[in-house]
Amino acid sequence: MTLTRRIIPCLDLKDGRVVKGVNFEGLRDAGDPVELAARYNAQGADEVVFLDISASKEGREAMVDVIGRAADELFLPLTVGGGLRTADDIRTMLRAGADKVSLNTSAVKTPELITEGSRLFGNQCIVLAEDVRRNYAMKEGVTAFSDETGEFWYEVVIYGGSHRTGMDAVHWAEDAVSRGAGEILLTSMETDGVKNGFDLLITAAVSDAVDVPVIASGGVGELSHFYDGFVLGKADGCLAASVFHYGEMTISQVKEYLHGRGVPVRL
Repeated sequence: MTLTRRIIPCLDLKDGRVVKGVNFEGLRDAGDPVELAARYNAQGADEVVFLDISASKEGREAMVDVIGRAADELFLPLTVGGGLRTADDIRTMLRAGADKVSLNTSAVKTPELITEGSRLFGNQCIVLAEDVRRNYAMKEGVTAFSDETGEFWYEVVIYGGSHRTGMDAVHWAEDAVSRGAGEILLTSMETDGVKNGFDLLITAAVSDAVDVPVIASGGVGELSHFYDGFVLGKADGCLAASVFHYGEMTISQVKEYLHGRGVPVRL
């Protein structure tokens, strides 16, 4: 059986509102999260990702409210991330109506949270959100890549991309899956919001390295970028934000385009 590929809109939330930036910066308001998610539900989205980028106590309370409203109105899987540091935080979001949680900074700081979350709630609920950026200072033991810009490796970054970790992205993906992560949401900072396409090198490398679904994130600007993410990046899902939020394309258009090019999607 051929598994259908997923088209996933991502809603970055700050204080209960959807925002969008470029390279993780320059945020601007993009609307009410439940209204936007309902629009994507009607267009045929396969799931929706909510990321709380403020993740303060106020942000958490706003997020619980948003997830509760979305779960009441929508009939598609909801993934929630941002500031989830404990098993109790995960439980709170799942009880609010989330189907999955994504762990980024907290997974790097306390990898045991992946294992505990997987044990308590099932690995299908635990998504590793992996933010990466290229590092041209080569060192021993990293997964090397090269293109016209030179030789580099992909380093895991945390705290919204502001802190380097020294961790190799491919190795961290493998480690997280061995600990119980059931999916990987991979975002390349270089391509985020730039609209030149996904970072296919790291997407394909991580997809080859792990035996769980990989979602490509960061960089969609045109329909062909989705095709490339699936075919060249070997992703199981492709995530996008601004092209959907600002009406540059609809999920229905994306799926019709992919279907026409032979990519299996749920129409």
